Amino acid sequence: MNYRHLGRSGIQVSELSFGSWVTFSNQADVKAAADMMSAAYDAGVNFFDNAEVYAGGKSEEVMGAALKKLGWRRSSYLVSTKFFWGLHEGVNEQNTLNRKRLIEGIHGSLERLQLDYVDLIYCHRPDPTTPIEETVWAMHNIIEWGKALYWGTSEWAASEIVQAIEFAERHHLHKPVMEQPQYNLFERDRFSGDYVRFYKDYGYGSTTWSPLASGLLTGKYKGGIPKDSRAALKGYDWLHKRMTDQNRLAKVNALESVAKELDCTLSQLAIAWCLKNPFVSTVITGASRVEQVHENMKAAQVAPKITPEILERIDSIFGIEKEEEEE
Repeated sequence: MNYRHLGRSGIQVSELSFGSWVTFSNQADVKAAADMMSAAYDAGVNFFDNAEVYAGGKSEEVMGAALKKLGWRRSSYLVSTKFFWGLHEGVNEQNTLNRKRLIEGIHGSLERLQLDYVDLIYCHRPDPTTPIEETVWAMHNIIEWGKALYWGTSEWAASEIVQAIEFAERHHLHKPVMEQPQYNLFERDRFSGDYVRFYKDYGYGSTTWSPLASGLLTGKYKGGIPKDSRAALKGYDWLHKRMTDQNRLAKVNALESVAKELDCTLSQLAIAWCLKNPFVSTVITGASRVEQVHENMKAAQVAPKITPEILERIDSIFGIEKEEEEE
């Protein structure tokens, strides 16, 4: 396993990490979660991603119980959580990054995770109704109290992130150091346009999610929606249209020849492609079975095989012009 600095910060994350979204509590109990986390840890993974909203807080509870069961040395791994949507309906309890929500959020997450601190915290989405300075101050305070070590953003506009960084720098506060964007062969916007200059000029790190496009890039949706797939879960009906899009499925089918040439699976190729981006600090992988963890970890061995020529072939399959990527 290779390790990369989280942007210009001093912390290093494994280039492949493990996330709990969708699976923990919904598909994996404490034993299954511990088994998968152990498989990832044994492969060199040191970063485990979570969020308060995942499974309505139960994902954090499952991860916390799994960590207690595994008994790893605390300094050997990193845990994250995120705040914005909240767990309850009500004023100041949902869809906000105000000071009250963030302070209450970190206290709740630490209790569910059974940890004294988390390593990374994120503002899960931007909040146009709360002044950016209030959010920055609250995140700074959480770090000063030792309840978290670094903070960042998720799915924020480049201009919003720059505003937060510049406010923090002016007032000598802990500034955000990483973004958590969706990134895969279908979703590339967060690493193009203004974001390119943003990663270069500000040295922002990134912990990317959904490298397999919710499973579409595994090839398992070619014959429809499998009963044991994510799209078949209750509450994930919104995935159906995306998973049965014939244009997208045709691109996945065309990608199989490249995977065969590199002697890897479609999943490994899709994850390895993400690793080729120099602005990616770590690719968050997910799994519902230990076997999937083992398969995903092999993507680290595939990445060096992806040459510039192969990258161009992949871009051609997905209809990406080289000029568009450089703009």
